Amino acid sequence: MSHKVIVPIGPYHPLQEEPEFFQLYVEGEKVVDIDIIIGYNHRGIEKLAEAKHYDQVAFLVERICGICSSSHPNAYVLAVEDILGGEFNMVPERALFIRTIIDELQRIHSHLLWLGLAGHFIGYNTVWMWAWKYREPVLDMFEMITGNRNNYAMFKVGGVRRDIKAEDIPIVKKALDELMPALDLFRGAVMDDPVIQARLKGIGILTKQQAIDWCVVGPTARASGLSMDVRRDEPYGAIDRVDWNVIVEQEGDVFAKTVVRILEMYESVRIIRQCLDKIPSGQIDADVKEIPPGEGIGRVEAPRGECFHYIKSDGTNRPVRHKIRAPSFMNVASNKVAAVGGTISDATITLAAVDPCYCCTERVAVINKSDNAKVMNGWDLIKLSQEKTKQLKDEIARKGI
Repeated sequence: MSHKVIVPIGPYHPLQEEPEFFQLYVEGEKVVDIDIIIGYNHRGIEKLAEAKHYDQVAFLVERICGICSSSHPNAYVLAVEDILGGEFNMVPERALFIRTIIDELQRIHSHLLWLGLAGHFIGYNTVWMWAWKYREPVLDMFEMITGNRNNYAMFKVGGVRRDIKAEDIPIVKKALDELMPALDLFRGAVMDDPVIQARLKGIGILTKQQAIDWCVVGPTARASGLSMDVRRDEPYGAIDRVDWNVIVEQEGDVFAKTVVRILEMYESVRIIRQCLDKIPSGQIDADVKEIPPGEGIGRVEAPRGECFHYIKSDGTNRPVRHKIRAPSFMNVASNKVAAVGGTISDATITLAAVDPCYCCTERVAVINKSDNAKVMNGWDLIKLSQEKTKQLKDEIARKGI
């Protein structure tokens, strides 16, 4: 009779970039169950937004994630513009094209970053070094256009903050041309490598039905056969002015998720090139002065999947309520089925295959200890967490596992 053992991954683990805790229940080398425990990282972004005026909130939400740092301000301004009557009724055409260019450059650099980390997770550090090397020119393009390599400060209600200079367009096109051989390199190194295929195929499978049941989004969903992409299903920016394809794979394993991200980078290059060729002249800002009372939503296809923002306005210069749902909030939970049935050695790459961002996802829970409905402060929550951790350790020691 096999003996069930608990194997912890986290809260701090060398292959996970942020604090999180995955408690694996294993029999031998096989994972038979998993508990996903997050909540180690909470920054109160939604509450902070209520104390800042609408222009400041765009800078605040850009700090939710340093990797896909244009997705959140993009979704935020779309939500505010929804209150105003929709972006296509007010935002200048040139601004829409600039938004799309920034959005797709971000997708390339995010996917390259994930590809490098995935290579590192499985011990293929050559892919890691290559991916991060060729990510640098993408960040250089960001720096030339926006002045920043991350947190670009480009999005604002009614348009964008900076224009793309005419003399910079040929430089961006040249950089994209030079990026293509690198993408071909990754396509060959990953998709045609028998060792990579042996390591990733059939690992961490999330079936199409499981993807539906767990409501996953982004490449995680598309790798499981779900043809869904906010850019196509609810277009924003200039995405409906250009030709591109939604990349879908059927297998649902880690290899399929890798293929989706590699092929999506080709599509992003196509989109950016067309936007650079078609970008119209004109203003980049509608110069919005006031936000009327109302409610609005903004949906953006971030590199990890759908990013959702909800804004409620009472007519003042600050939002009354700001609700954010990052894509990892939907995707991380799917590991409850994707990681089960695999081996311990497959667990870390399976957990990483959804490209998780825990600081994007975190929420805080207020716990009432009695009928007096005592609201706990930060120190109370820390103390309660420490007590829970001690109880867990005592239980493990008592069971001798």
